[in-house]
Amino acid sequence: MKNQYDIFWIGTGQATGTIVPRLAKEGKKVALAEGGRFGGSCVNYGCTPTKTIVASARAAHMARRGADFGVQTGEIKVDFSKVMQRQNHIRHSTSEGFEGWMRGMENVDIYPHFAAFEDPHTVRVGDESIRAETIVINAGGRSRVVPIDGLDQVDWLDNARLLDLKELPDHLVIVGGSYISLEFAQAFRRLGSQVTVLEASSQIMFREDEDIALAAQEILESEGISIYLNARAKRLSQNRPGDIEVRFDRDGQDVQVRGSHLLMAVGRVPNSDRLNLDAAGVEVDERGFIRVNDVMQTNQPHIFAVGDINGEGAFTHTSVNDGEIFWDFYSGADDRTLSQRIPTYAMFIDPPLGRVGMSEKEARLSERNVLMATRLMKSISRAKEKDETAGLIKILVDADTEQFLGATILGVGGDEIVNMFTPFMYAKQSYKLFRKAVLAHPTVAELMPWILDDLKPLI
Repeated sequence: MKNQYDIFWIGTGQATGTIVPRLAKEGKKVALAEGGRFGGSCVNYGCTPTKTIVASARAAHMARRGADFGVQTGEIKVDFSKVMQRQNHIRHSTSEGFEGWMRGMENVDIYPHFAAFEDPHTVRVGDESIRAETIVINAGGRSRVVPIDGLDQVDWLDNARLLDLKELPDHLVIVGGSYISLEFAQAFRRLGSQVTVLEASSQIMFREDEDIALAAQEILESEGISIYLNARAKRLSQNRPGDIEVRFDRDGQDVQVRGSHLLMAVGRVPNSDRLNLDAAGVEVDERGFIRVNDVMQTNQPHIFAVGDINGEGAFTHTSVNDGEIFWDFYSGADDRTLSQRIPTYAMFIDPPLGRVGMSEKEARLSERNVLMATRLMKSISRAKEKDETAGLIKILVDADTEQFLGATILGVGGDEIVNMFTPFMYAKQSYKLFRKAVLAHPTVAELMPWILDDLKPLI
């Protein structure tokens, strides 16, 4: 170990694995600080474990549907301990493998501590003060805690602690009705829990159009999930383990629900408050996210912030792209920038949601000359053959430039199919060229060009 480095990299979120090896290969001396598990939220508490649980839940769901396909399966039983062992094995082995890779990398020194600034060029890790010419903050975020009366007196869960459950909840009550909440809601319902979701606003999935959110709500409710909208949790209490009372206000009425477990899923906050940023003179916004420019620089030109901590995406793929933007600037390529990025993401309920670009609501507010085409999944042959006909497709086009503005696909394969629009949007090509594409039959994706025949002006 030494006290002077070219790069000090704080945290091991997903940008780490793509950029630190490039720095090391270029001969840069890198100090890498990680006080927790390697891999960040995605590997340890997000994508990897949750999608593993979702896969187990889907297997149970499809087994129960066997008769729909002429398959007699008998009684379906879920071995919850094995479900959790599987996700723990996958996430822990991934984290450990990533750590081993980093520790064996030439030109990289590992500091197994959380970091905090002492001055603009010096970071404290454990008992050591490390100086670096360039500093990259990749310290992520954590679950948001809301001030609900009685929260400190009940055994509540966040997305991380939920992954350590040993027994399947009898009744999982979830405060929050967005992406993390709904993925867990459906998964635990399919595994056998009773599930109740409390959402404070008038629709679930706040980023989405009302019709998309309503379609998703119908899917979830059809599986037995209870969803309460305009429901503001106001008081929590617990008489004994496995007996939590949640009192909430709904349209002026005082309502209560009792559950065995409580999951708080009301958003994420950045870990910026743990870094002593004032000592470095690094600015944050009103929500605590580190302010960055188009190339991930903070107001201190030698300090960069990538990933969830900058508030510019909060997805694994945007975190990775943040790293690539930093690399292009740092290495002199000066190619990618934040302003070039087109929002793309997926939500992994079943069927999944895929989104790229604008929603209909955003397109209307843009004052563009917008064309829109929609198609219900139940009208698509491949969806019928798979007997997965819930959901809809919505495609938006700028009539003047002929370029795609956005696409939303809620339905079978939606998380994969939406990606076909993304490179086309980056290329700024006309939707009329997309319409000429010949795609493989029989697929859901093959219908995407044909849906464009239904484009009509927004009214």
